[in-house]
Amino acid sequence: MEKVEQAPTFSDGVRACVPTILGYLGIGFAMGVVGKGIGLSILQIFLMSLIVYAGSAQFIICGMLAIQAPISSIIVTVFFINLRHFLMSLSVAPYFQKATLWENIGIGSLLTDESYGVLTTYLRQNRVVSVSWMNGLNLLAYTVWVVATVLGGVLGRFISHPESLGLDFALVAMFLGLFLFQAEAELKRSTKKTLLVLASVFLSVYVLMWWTSPELAVIGATLIGSLIGGSLND
Repeated sequence: MEKVEQAPTFSDGVRACVPTILGYLGIGFAMGVVGKGIGLSILQIFLMSLIVYAGSAQFIICGMLAIQAPISSIIVTVFFINLRHFLMSLSVAPYFQKATLWENIGIGSLLTDESYGVLTTYLRQNRVVSVSWMNGLNLLAYTVWVVATVLGGVLGRFISHPESLGLDFALVAMFLGLFLFQAEAELKRSTKKTLLVLASVFLSVYVLMWWTSPELAVIGATLIGSLIGGSLND
């Protein structure tokens, strides 16, 4: 009899999130330091992380608050920065078709670049995922991010130059690690197709950056890469 693989549990999702924790701690702490530096209270930093929950968007918010930008400009900017999450949610939605509406809303609401990277890595490895597993992954990341930003706000007053500790590179390093895991798996499956897709994405970003904002350039390059990847045969 063929053995059926058991659906992963909440604790399995928590364990899957562990490799990304260091990045969350580093960049979250830096975010708290920045927030405190522009005059936000610990409560305000906490609420921003709890409600916005987006590293790049929160840094942008702090920068725009520092120059006293109008609220409408901040809202529009954050919308475009986070628009990529719509594409990420669309790409993983087919794997949770049996989930309820509220379960899907919960997954989509807490989906980040990092949890998306872990999820797609598991899918590329043909590993089984479940709603419970995804909740474990998302909720640990969410908790660590909120705690890290609050700690940054509390302790940031004692650190005058956080970049000297390499905190500003933590998120980049984490992205590189997730990217390399995915690229390695894809290169083993189809080297030519993977290189063509990567080349099209890099070229698209470079060209689009001349005509539009970095956020829209990334979204456009993602769509172009997806279309090229979908049209090529393995």
